[in-house]
Amino acid sequence: MAKEKHPHVNKANRHARDVVAGKVPACLYVVQACKRHLDDLKREKTAAFPYRWDAAAAQRVCGFAELMPHVKGKWAGGPITLEPWQCFALCVLFGWLKKGDGKRRFREIYWEIPRKNAKSSLGAVIGNYMFSADGEPGAEVYSGATSLDQAMEVFRPAWLMAKKLPGYRQRFGVELGGTDKNPGNIYSMATGSRFEAVIGKPGDGASVHCGIVDEYHEHQNDHMYDCFATGMGSREQPLLAVITTAGTNTASPCFHRRKQAIKVLSGEVVDDQLFALIYTVDADDDWTDFEVWKKANPNYGVSVFEDYLRRQHQTAIRDARKQNILKCKHLNIWSNAGEAFFNMVEFEKCADSTLDINDFFGEPAYVGLDLAAKKDLAALMILFRKGPDYFLFSRYYLPEEETRGEDKAHYAGWAHDGYIMTTPGNRIDYSHIEDDIKQLARDHDLSGADNGGGEVCNDPWNAQQLVSGLENEGIAVTEISQTVNMLSEPMKELDAIISAGNLHHDGNPVTYWCFANTMARKDKKDNVFPFKEGDENKIDGAVATINAMCRAMVEDGGEISMPMGV
Repeated sequence: MAKEKHPHVNKANRHARDVVAGKVPACLYVVQACKRHLDDLKREKTAAFPYRWDAAAAQRVCGFAELMPHVKGKWAGGPITLEPWQCFALCVLFGWLKKGDGKRRFREIYWEIPRKNAKSSLGAVIGNYMFSADGEPGAEVYSGATSLDQAMEVFRPAWLMAKKLPGYRQRFGVELGGTDKNPGNIYSMATGSRFEAVIGKPGDGASVHCGIVDEYHEHQNDHMYDCFATGMGSREQPLLAVITTAGTNTASPCFHRRKQAIKVLSGEVVDDQLFALIYTVDADDDWTDFEVWKKANPNYGVSVFEDYLRRQHQTAIRDARKQNILKCKHLNIWSNAGEAFFNMVEFEKCADSTLDINDFFGEPAYVGLDLAAKKDLAALMILFRKGPDYFLFSRYYLPEEETRGEDKAHYAGWAHDGYIMTTPGNRIDYSHIEDDIKQLARDHDLSGADNGGGEVCNDPWNAQQLVSGLENEGIAVTEISQTVNMLSEPMKELDAIISAGNLHHDGNPVTYWCFANTMARKDKKDNVFPFKEGDENKIDGAVATINAMCRAMVEDGGEISMPMGV
C-alpha cells in the first residue's frame, strides 16, 4: 500500500467530518469550527475566496510537532503523537494561506481548552516552530502570563523539548540559556531569533513574531495582549496565540474575547484571520451526566485519564463548594466566584439584539434605580411588560476617573463601546440620570399605578435630591426599601422568567456581569436577598432590575401585586 502523502492532514480533515457528522462528541463551538473549515475547503475553489489550502504546509507543522518529545508524565522522552483534534488545530492554523502572497491566513487563535488536555505542550510546539522552523529571520517569540510560574508553563516544556533534541538544535542553530531547573532564553545566533518567557508585557521595542498569551483568563487588563498585537506591525505573518482555560471573572478581557470568538464561530461576525476553538459543553447539556464531559475534554483517555475525570465529576456533584471551580476547569464553564443566583446560561439566551426601546413608545415603564455611591457604578434599568414577557433595557453611569487604572480596564472598555455613560470628574452628576428619566417620562408612561402607568422604583440610598426633581415633574416615584421582605419575591420572579425564556434584554455585557455576580442569602423560610462577594463584583444592574420587578409584577386582574411586608 502506498504511503499517505499527508497523513496528518487526512487525519485532521477526517476529524472535522466526524465531528460535524456527530461521530465524535463535541460541543456546538467545536462543530462550528470544523464546519467552517470544511466549508472553506469548498469555497477555496471559487475566485472570490482569498485563501487557499496548502496541505504540505499543514503537514510540515504536524511532522515538526511529532519530532518534539514529551517532557513529563509516563511518556517523557518519547515522541509526541498528535491526536486527531490536535492535527485539526495545527493543520487549520498553518495550512490556510493567502492566495495573493502565500502568507498565513490566521493571525490570531483563541483556543479554550480544559486542564489536563495537553494545552501547554501544544503551546510549546507552536512556540518552538514559530521560533525556529517558520523561516522568519530574527523571530521574536514570547510566552507571556501574569506570573513567571505561569509563563513557564509553556516556556519550560519548549526549553526541555529543545534540550532533549540535539539534532533539532544543530539543524536550526538553537542554543539554550539557563539550566533545567531555571531555563533561560532559547536563541539562535545564526538567525538572530529568540524565544523567552515574559511577565506582564515585553518592552515597547519588541517586534513580535509570535506572542503566546497563556491562561488569559487570569489577566485583569489587555496590556499584554495589546502589546503583542501592536508589536507585530513589521512582521508579515505573525501569530497572536491565546491558549487558556475558562475563568471566574466575566468582566475580564478574556471573557470579552471569548464572546467575540463565539460570534465569529456562529457567523454573526466575519473575521477570516481569527481561528477559534472552544472545548466546553452545550448550554442544554446536563453537566452531571459524565458522558457530556467527553465533549469538553478532547484528550479524554489520553492525557486526561478516565478515572481522574470521573473523580472530578463525582466531587463536583457531591461538594457544592467545589462545583463551580471544577466545572470551570474541566468543562470550561465560566462563572464568577460563588454560586450565581440567576441561571446565566438562560440569561444569555434571553439577549435580543433586535430590541428597540422606541417600540414601547407611550407604554408603562418600570424604571429601576440603584445609585449606590456617587463614586461608583450607578444603574438605571427600564422594564416593560407585555403579557408574560418582560423587556429590559439598561443604562449605566460612572465617573470618568473610575475608568482609569489597570484594575478598571473593564470599565474603560465598556465605556468605549457605549455600554456605560461616563460623567466628568470623580463623582457621578445625578443631573444626567435625572434628565434621562425625564426624557423617558416624555416617551413612556411614568404616571404611576393609580393611573395605569409605570413608575420609578428607587433604592432610597443617595436618591433624595433626584427624587424631588422627578416628583416636581409629575413623575411617579416609589421607594423600594432594600429588605428581604421587599426583594425576595421579585428576585424569585425574575429568576423564573429568565429560566422560562420570558425575559428579553438588550445584551449589555455590564448587565450580564452584574447578574453573574449576584448571589443570594437565604433564610429559614427560603426568602432570598441579593448580595455580592467582594467590592469589585458589582450587582447594581441586577438590583435595579429587581427594584423594577417590585412594581412590574402584575396580577391577571390588573392590580399591582406587592411583595410581602409592603
